[in-house]
Amino acid sequence: MNRSICSHLELHKKDFSSQRGIRIILGTRQRLLAYLSKKNRVSYKKLIGQLDIREPKNR
Repeated sequence: MNRSICSHLELHKKDFSSQRGIRIILGTRQRLLAYLSKKNRVSYKKLIGQLDIREPKNR
């Protein structure tokens, strides 16, 4: 799914509604992962591994 979204946005550079939707989805995911990171670190690490994403940098 991720590759198709990226290729779609590369092809349609001015498709701002799709870009906005993707940013909303990613923001929601980021907030949920931050919550899980605080509440249950073991489950968070397991989920990060399953999704094959890197841990966000600390601000």
